[in-house]
Amino acid sequence: MPPVVRAAVLLMFAAFTLYSLGVWAVVLTRRLRPWHAGVFWTGFLLDTAGTELMRRLAGGFHWTLHTATGAAALLLMFTHALWATLVLIRRDERALRTFHRISLTVWTIWLIPFVTGLILGRRR
Repeated sequence: MPPVVRAAVLLMFAAFTLYSLGVWAVVLTRRLRPWHAGVFWTGFLLDTAGTELMRRLAGGFHWTLHTATGAAALLLMFTHALWATLVLIRRDERALRTFHRISLTVWTIWLIPFVTGLILGRRR
């Protein structure tokens, strides 16, 4: 496996691991904490870096269902991390307790391009 491919795969799996950890920690504790937001941001940055490496390997974006869902997932991850940060800054008690409801939805949507990427990568 070429080093760039290996780096991209490692970044994507690190993003999956961290983002999943953050989402499931929020879901299980039912309360948003500052470290969760940090993990969301880190997962987003790792996913963005991995996506950029994959884009370069593919010679640019080729609009497919995988690309469209991947772009949507990155936008959702960014929005999710930003919203988590704003909720923590505002110290909105109700939002801190209900944040987990949207987290699982965002994570589930994010899994679509992650899994399709695994499938597409295995075919090559």
